[in-house]
Amino acid sequence: MLRIFLVEDDEAIARNLIRLLSAEGFSVTHALTRGEAHQILAGSQFDLALVDISLPDGNGFAVCTEIKENEDIPVIFLTASDDEASVVTGFHMGADDYVIKPFRPRELVARIRAALRKNGRSGAVFKIHGLSVDTASGLVKKNGEEVFLSALEYRLLLVFVNNPRVIVTRGRLLDELWDAAGEYVNDNTLTVYIKRLREKIEEDPARPQIILTVRGTGYRLGGAYASE
Repeated sequence: MLRIFLVEDDEAIARNLIRLLSAEGFSVTHALTRGEAHQILAGSQFDLALVDISLPDGNGFAVCTEIKENEDIPVIFLTASDDEASVVTGFHMGADDYVIKPFRPRELVARIRAALRKNGRSGAVFKIHGLSVDTASGLVKKNGEEVFLSALEYRLLLVFVNNPRVIVTRGRLLDELWDAAGEYVNDNTLTVYIKRLREKIEEDPARPQIILTVRGTGYRLGGAYASE
């Protein structure tokens, strides 16, 4: 699983980002301040950093410098300002991208994946019953052929991929889909999405091998699986 270091002093924004990125298959470590970032960087390694420029005890430029001195990873700046001087300074500091708040979640994820690909950092590929899920590129394949999933279908699949050894309750899945859709998702809608996902990833949707039903509880992954 790819590791993202998030330096953001707005706790509400941080919570939403952590939820979004975790659902996309990333592991997220969060720091609220430059001081916290310094402590975390002393003992951890990451694949990409999202850094807010305006911090209560300094600025993101200093954090970027420290990151670049220790690791050759992509850095994406988050800021509420589109001031040209700040943008230029960010790129001179070694930033790979610059995202203005408020940003669109799907666009941010796409920019993260682009920066990871550009820097040659690929995530784990999860495989089960001929299905492969590349969490870095967001590419899903069945027997070598690409499978096209909607954003909600992909997010639903990632919940199982990220929890391969546990039963995932319908309640948890409803929460995940509700958050992704930005609107209420009911129990019938979940059933529809499970059906659609099975139709795309199972050899025989009527006899699923990948997403198994646990009666009265929820669902779980079936069979043998592996991560590369």
